[in-house]
Amino acid sequence: MSELPVTNSKNNSPQVHRILGIDPGLANTGFGIIDYCNGRYKMICYGCISTDSKAPHGERLLTIYNRLYSIIQEFKPEQAGMETLYFAKNVSSAMGVAEARGVVTLCLAQNCIKLGEYTPNQIKAAVTGTASADKELVEKYVKIILGLEIEPKPDHAADALAGAITHIHYGIR
Repeated sequence: MSELPVTNSKNNSPQVHRILGIDPGLANTGFGIIDYCNGRYKMICYGCISTDSKAPHGERLLTIYNRLYSIIQEFKPEQAGMETLYFAKNVSSAMGVAEARGVVTLCLAQNCIKLGEYTPNQIKAAVTGTASADKELVEKYVKIILGLEIEPKPDHAADALAGAITHIHYGIR
């Protein structure tokens, strides 16, 4: 892929937007960073912040915070996109996701990063064109949109990239 143009406000060069996508979870928090300029996407990095299920609860949340803080310091995103919390059948896992979302939201706020939150259907529609898409279709479209050779893994990272793409569609200002 060719390089995106560098931002230069003096000569009205196109602005590059660096967006962080987050898929929060206590065990695994996916992240993905995308640059966007003039209708073009460039995947910068993606991955997963994993925590040890045997570690004390507070340490797991601190691990998420510290790793996300490091990612923000290294890549300097200007905005972020994350899926809203939806009701789940498993209340204990929903609580872990809610706590992880809180840690992520705090870290973003402390770094003055604007956060856009999107429903699962908004993310599916933004990435695939249909709110009824399954996970596999979303992953395939993430690969296509970003011009990747393979679908991003693990699933949490692919979901985070989908969150960043959605923010590009709905939230960049």
